[in-house]
Amino acid sequence: MFSAETTMPPATNPLLDTLNESQREAVVTTEGPVLVLAGAGTGKTRVLTSRIAHILQQNLAFPSQILAVTFTNKAAREMQHRIEGMAGPNAGGLWLGTFHSIGVKILRRHAELVGLKSSFTILDDDDQMRLLKNLMAEYHIDDKRWPVKTLSYLIQRFKDRGYTPEKVPADEVSDFAGGKLLQLYTAYQARLKSLSATDFGDLLLHMLTLFLNNPDILSEYQRRFKYILVDEYQDTNVAQYLWLRLLAQGHRNICCVGDDDQSIYSWRGAEVANILKFDKDFPDAKTIRLERNYRSTKDILAAASGLIAYNKGRLGKTLWTDDESTNKVKVISLWDDRHEAQYVAQEIDALQSIHKVKPSDIAVLVRAGFQTRAFEECFISAGIPYRVVGGLRFYERMEIRDMIAYLRLIAQGEDDLAFERIINTPKRGIGKGTLDDIRNFARGMHISLFEGVRKMVAQTASKNKTTAVLELFVKDRDRWAEEAAILKPRDLAEKVMTESGYKRMWESDKSTEAEGRLENLKELLTALDEFETLEGFLEHVSLVTDIEEMDQASLVNVMTLHAAKGLEFPAVFLPGWEEGIFPHQRALDESGGAGLEEERRLAYVGITRARKWLTISFVANRRVYNQWQNNLPSRFVDELPSAHIDQMNMGTGNTAQRSTAPQSSYGFREKTAHTYQGPMTKAAAPIVQAASSHPYPVGTRIFHIKFGYGSVAKVDGQHLTIKFDKAGIKTVVEDYVKKV
Repeated sequence: MFSAETTMPPATNPLLDTLNESQREAVVTTEGPVLVLAGAGTGKTRVLTSRIAHILQQNLAFPSQILAVTFTNKAAREMQHRIEGMAGPNAGGLWLGTFHSIGVKILRRHAELVGLKSSFTILDDDDQMRLLKNLMAEYHIDDKRWPVKTLSYLIQRFKDRGYTPEKVPADEVSDFAGGKLLQLYTAYQARLKSLSATDFGDLLLHMLTLFLNNPDILSEYQRRFKYILVDEYQDTNVAQYLWLRLLAQGHRNICCVGDDDQSIYSWRGAEVANILKFDKDFPDAKTIRLERNYRSTKDILAAASGLIAYNKGRLGKTLWTDDESTNKVKVISLWDDRHEAQYVAQEIDALQSIHKVKPSDIAVLVRAGFQTRAFEECFISAGIPYRVVGGLRFYERMEIRDMIAYLRLIAQGEDDLAFERIINTPKRGIGKGTLDDIRNFARGMHISLFEGVRKMVAQTASKNKTTAVLELFVKDRDRWAEEAAILKPRDLAEKVMTESGYKRMWESDKSTEAEGRLENLKELLTALDEFETLEGFLEHVSLVTDIEEMDQASLVNVMTLHAAKGLEFPAVFLPGWEEGIFPHQRALDESGGAGLEEERRLAYVGITRARKWLTISFVANRRVYNQWQNNLPSRFVDELPSAHIDQMNMGTGNTAQRSTAPQSSYGFREKTAHTYQGPMTKAAAPIVQAASSHPYPVGTRIFHIKFGYGSVAKVDGQHLTIKFDKAGIKTVVEDYVKKV
């Protein structure tokens, strides 16, 4: 077999002299398959670009014989810029880009062999959705019951795994649309070809078809690409993996750079197995580990390494640094999520005033988007400018704006902007023509759109379907307006959310974003419970959203852990480390052990974003959907090595100081008590009380506040597998159930 070999550079080489030993080995080992396991902050981009520059400098290949693929246009541009700085004009002609851009380049040359014209169109998301919706109509499929976003998601997952319609295994076909999923996929692909169009998933799928059906063309590209380099290999899906493996069978000089410990995108098709089985795909491969970290302190690296060591599905490496400074990771226990936000705000103020840390050098990284609200409102109250990176501020999110529009129209019937936003949300069959008629009628009478609808309905003698829908809308709004005088804002909003059909709309939507939107709606109800009047809440929202645009250097970063991958900050806060929040319960329920390991990798990513200061926090009580829950600390807390963390209890009751607190089920070890100086408010008594420590034998009948009644089917320590009467089989922590 062809094994990895090293091309020896001159004794002194400016390109290589600044690299450490492992980086240098990864650069000069040019021949044969190579897997570079690049830990966080170990200089993987530097290795990739230096490797390409080295190949060019040593005249091992022409630029056109080098294929380098990555996942984002930004990464590709950065690599191109660095290579040009190293190799100068010799870098022109590289095949460097994203998987999709390389796919377009190849398909344009051979489009007719996959049934397309060379001028084929690439559909954007909107065009794709409209095409799928038309197909569903032709097949008489109700897109309210079977959302088009779900259909799109399922089809893209087929493409991620390299399945053309005729290759989809029978056990992969869901019962979507009454079993018509495969028919719809087949019809969709046929319609795309008739339009000479593709979607993004096709760019890889068609390349696989091209190569598998045309061995001569595959051979041409195998000969062409003497060296293949792949960035972020742990994020490849099956189609990308198969495409790379086909191309690598030529010269076999493939170098994949990635980190199995940072594979966190399974929900969008990434397969961590691709990097884990590299040595099986290429038995003669050489594995080089980049473990010297240039980003974080030794305590942060030790915390990350200690945590990720609990994963079984990994190749193994341990990050280290020459930096001898000590700054232990803080692990903080707080009473509830409001105090957690207040504590973070105080710490941010201290970082800025004492350590002179710029706001842009501070990040708050949350597991789920709904967690940002508490921090946003606290930061606004404390005068801390912030930005939500990779997403919208809480009150700017679509589902929140929709519900606020309902509440605005209830409070003020003359609010035409609110009326226009919700009159057909969820869909009621009110099209543009009907809305134009309403506008013209209302303007003619100099009244609001809502009053215009009221009068139009009253003046219409014969009630057609549209008139009946509008009449019901008027009655609903008027009833809600009457109830607003007697109901608390939270109760009113929950009523509107249900009776309008808005909540049901998102519950029936099976797209990946729907669950996050439902979580945000639940968080909105929690926010509303803090207000006595609807007017007071709406005034608060208007003040919260009226924030000036500021220079980004003056803004604290708030984002999800997924959005933070690839970034780094001097100071990082990781809140919400509780069971059910992080690791997320959905990941455990849907994917079991594999889900837990991905959640742990996500925690590892969060820890390794920090350079100097890292604070992890969890709360004893968290309000979820207007219910107080006693939360156990995340199991990840106990997996952190105690020698490198400073654990503090900042109050687990309704007083500002507690000297002791119960040891958690995961062995959370209290060191010292500290006084929390922030404002304290007494929280409502938790609804879910911790269960006793006695075991629950198989067959025990229990009650769970979320899943209802059920029977214990299996006992694994504190984790119970329960067959619920209505919710099916779930694994839950025993502290969240009661015997009945």
